Amino acid sequence: MNAARTPLTDIAVHVKLKMAALWTSVMFCYIYADYFGLYVPGKLDGMLAGQIAPLGRATQGVLIGTSAMLAIPSVMIFLSVALSPPINRWINVIAGVLYTLIILVTMWDWPYAIFYGVIEITLTTLVVWYAWTWPREAVGALAATRDPALPSRSGD
Repeated sequence: MNAARTPLTDIAVHVKLKMAALWTSVMFCYIYADYFGLYVPGKLDGMLAGQIAPLGRATQGVLIGTSAMLAIPSVMIFLSVALSPPINRWINVIAGVLYTLIILVTMWDWPYAIFYGVIEITLTTLVVWYAWTWPREAVGALAATRDPALPSRSGD
């Protein structure tokens, strides 16, 4: 048998896992872009002076705000897997749109930032697309796939 003509096996990856993987990729891009940003001339001097460009002075409020902004995508990795589909779908649509807009506003600096921005926008747009096009189950499919050891939803 010719190995080149034998189809490769594949599995269907659930949309929850796809979105979690996308948020993970977004976070890696954020980390690398921020790391490489430390090499921008004057960046470290500004940091040592207590400045967060373009936000100004590094106050407690600014640090909490930027921490929250970066913590949300981290938490979305878990929430994309753990939440029920209806809530999951809308949170991913909202967060994906929000972070796409944040990236669009903040990426216009150095070419490396634009490079990462394009990747991040692609990833967050895919989050929105996967959440928006979340497949619906066929009417009888849910009953056929339920674990018989679990109590039925009707209280039987």
